[in-house]
Amino acid sequence: MVHLSFARYASIGFLGLGNMGKHMATNLIAANHHVTIFDVNPQALDHFKEQKQAKIVTVPQQAVQSSEFVILMLPNGKIVRDVCQSNLFPAAKKGTYIIDCSTIDVRTSKEMADMARSKQLSFLDAPVSGGTTGAQKGTLTFMVGGQESDFKAIEPILSKMGKNIVHAGTNGSGLSAKICNNLLLAISMIGTSEAMNLGIKLGLNTDLLAKLINSSTGQCWSSQTYNPCPGVVPNVPSSNDYNGGFASEMMIKDLLLALEAAKEAQAATPLTEKATELYREICSNGLNKKDFSVVFKYLNKK
Repeated sequence: MVHLSFARYASIGFLGLGNMGKHMATNLIAANHHVTIFDVNPQALDHFKEQKQAKIVTVPQQAVQSSEFVILMLPNGKIVRDVCQSNLFPAAKKGTYIIDCSTIDVRTSKEMADMARSKQLSFLDAPVSGGTTGAQKGTLTFMVGGQESDFKAIEPILSKMGKNIVHAGTNGSGLSAKICNNLLLAISMIGTSEAMNLGIKLGLNTDLLAKLINSSTGQCWSSQTYNPCPGVVPNVPSSNDYNGGFASEMMIKDLLLALEAAKEAQAATPLTEKATELYREICSNGLNKKDFSVVFKYLNKK
């Protein structure tokens, strides 16, 4: 296995350079790690062409072969499974740490961890929270599932991309925590959007309403840091016609993961069911690529 001391200037493979991944990889490069990057979308690699510490490759195996750590930031469980089985596991050298930051179903993640272990590889689920802003600033929260010794080995790497690195438990525990967080995020965003929409229609000044909510008991991340009402918070998707950020269709994926987990655990999630219905409605109206805070715009027009 890779010793902790090596993690300071490690060789890292990074697969998946979307809205989150490109910032995470950039922060690793800024920390002087040697990062080999791959994405199926060639345009995603343009951001790295002028960065000397970044090595761009054309097939995923090339990002894995010489890396001590491999980070995945991929859209769904099927892609994670395909990449691991077809590209990553056959190409990775023994002792490689595979850090999956994707938000996928717990079952697939546990199966990949078992498969990796049989090949003398370490696989940890490490989904993130903090959005594109957190990814850019290097302030993400990582929720990590895996063995304690493996967690300690990857913690220095994660600390270059986030400020709150939490060992949630065994394999799958990080994803369990992430699913719980994101169902709450969807519900709080809908609640914030309803409150802002109602207050504005009642004649309240937008900035005043936001200030009052954020100094009262209704304050939450969705109201304070990522307000869905355009102009309240600069440099967030709502102030950029809801472009960038976390797509509504991705929120549906996470809500469905939560509902699947709730069914297996026999946990009641009535608000999650309603939130899923609303985001499905939003996506069916052509807003699927827009940030999930677009729920404010959608409710405003109903």
